[in-house]
Order: sequence, then structure tokens, then C-alpha cells
Amino acid sequence: MNIYKPELMEVVEIIDETADTKTFKLKFKDTDAARNFDFKAGQFGEYSVFGEGESTFCIASAPTRKEYIECSFKQVGKVTTALRKVSIGDTIGFRGPYGNHFPIDDMKGKNVVFIAGGIGLAPVRCVIWNVLDLRDQFKDVTIIYGARSTADLVYKRELEEWKNRSDIKTVVTVDPGGEDAGWKGEIGFVPAIVEKAAPKAENSVAVICGPPVMIKYTMPVLNKLGFKDEDILTTLENRMKCGLGKCGRCNVGNVYVCKDGPVFTYEQIKKLPAEY
Repeated sequence: MNIYKPELMEVVEIIDETADTKTFKLKFKDTDAARNFDFKAGQFGEYSVFGEGESTFCIASAPTRKEYIECSFKQVGKVTTALRKVSIGDTIGFRGPYGNHFPIDDMKGKNVVFIAGGIGLAPVRCVIWNVLDLRDQFKDVTIIYGARSTADLVYKRELEEWKNRSDIKTVVTVDPGGEDAGWKGEIGFVPAIVEKAAPKAENSVAVICGPPVMIKYTMPVLNKLGFKDEDILTTLENRMKCGLGKCGRCNVGNVYVCKDGPVFTYEQIKKLPAEY
């Protein structure tokens, strides 16, 4: 078996999230592949445009939702630029799933706090929907999400849906100066909004993903609120290239992010080399 051979996926829906970010809904063209495919929240895949290359993204949809997968990507390079030119009905490649996953079973019976910034909501979204599709198996659910501006918010329709649900608490913020005239959410950087929301730490787990600077300043806030390092989870998918631990790009000390991760606890991250 060729470990680099992708499955063929049809693009059945495209959502323009922001000026430079899209979400694809993909279905397997091979019925056997579709029937046999399974993954867990937090795993990732390699998405390819034939003749251009492939890029690594999380699977942004939840494993509780069968027959399709979704990915969201921001235009930053050659492959993502090619992906932006793809239309509904076109075929792209996919291989995966790869990596470890968020410990959904261990999270059951606990409060779950989701914290995300910018496009970092994509890997968190997968876990959010996994939890919400099994809502009765979890206690309090809190979602805190921020972006530079209202124009940079992704999954706007879902953000409204989450805000309108009575069984979860959703807080959306934009950076100071990033609000438009009709903005009714919070204004402030994510770490400050997390401290203001003050989610309880007892019997809780936090899932966080976003720009490195956001994570850097949010982690101490969570510690201040009482969250233990082992109860804070994040994903390092931006470190990966081949997905198989062959190219070495994701190597950090003795850790291969694509094989040992991409999901790590804050306790594990603290043990990575200082230069990381």
C-alpha cells in the first residue's frame, strides 16, 4: 500500500468564512472508503490539489457526523492559494486521519471550556460539535472565541447558533479597534476575556487553540483560575508537513508532533525544549 496515495474527495460545499478563509465540505468518491473511514476529534489530514502539492489541516467537522468531512484553511501559500481556486464539484486529494486526539471519553462528566482565536477555532470546532452532539454526557460548556476584527470571525453562523443555545455559554470578542458599528459582543483580547468570564476550574478541562501569543498569555490566566496544566489541552498542527514522521519538519526535541501529537497537555508542552 502506498502510504502517500490520497483518497479522492468531491467538494460538495464551499463557505467563504472571511476574505482569506474558506471551509470545504468533502465527500469520498469511493463508497467503500466512505463507509470504512473513521476518525477522532483532533486528528488531521493532508489535503492536496493535484499538480500543486498538499497542506496539513485538522479535520474541522466532528466524528459524530458521518459521510463527510470538513476542513477550513486560510490562504497563506502555494497550496492554499490553489485550494481557493477550487469550485464545487471539483476533486481534491485527502489522506489521513493522522495523529492522536482529544480525550473525549475522559472529558465526559466534566465541565468543558473552549478557548480559540482566529482560525484556531477550526480544530476546536471539531471538539465543540463532538461535545454538543453528546451534550447530555458533559456538564457546563463554555465557548470563548476572539478575532482581530468582526471581519476576521470564522463560523459566524455557528457562533450565532451557539450564542442562542441555553445549554452553553458563548462569549465572542474582537480586539480593541476591531469592532464595527453594529458589534454587540465583547471588546478585548482573549486572555482578558477569559479572566473576565472566569470559568470554574473544578472538575473542568480547557481546550485552547489560536495564535501563539494568545496561547502564551492565556495559559497563565487559566492557571490563575485554578486549572491544572494536565487539564489544559491544545493542538500543534501548524508544526506538521508530511503527517507520517518522515520529513522531520515537526520534530521538537525527541517529539514528533505528527505522531506523538498534535494534541498535547500544557504539562507536556512545558517539557519541550526551551527554544520551541
